[in-house]
Amino acid sequence: MSEKKFILYVQTSDAPERQYSPLVLAQTAKAMDIDARVYYLGMGLKILLPGAAEAIKMGSFPTVKEMMDKAMKMGVEFYVCEASKQMLGWEKVVLIPGIKIVGAGTLNDFALDAGAAMWF
Repeated sequence: MSEKKFILYVQTSDAPERQYSPLVLAQTAKAMDIDARVYYLGMGLKILLPGAAEAIKMGSFPTVKEMMDKAMKMGVEFYVCEASKQMLGWEKVVLIPGIKIVGAGTLNDFALDAGAAMWF
């Protein structure tokens, strides 16, 4: 029996307008009983600093932090790239709770195992 497929959403940007799509889509996937994972890479890590996601609110949407919290409560898994942390010079950094720090190879594994992958 094969493992249940998931959708992988990769966030590479710290641009405020690019934060909502992977979170909305991940929440929608969970509502459709599809597992979802969000992987933060490169400059996308800046959103994970305490206070950063709370400061982004666009239109009638909740803050990005509220969207992340809701997604986590729904069971969306969040990951951050260790190599990207090193690239940013963040040897010792505090990120928002609920994020799993993983090696770069994890993204390759996720991409191979996912039913679909989307990049933002």
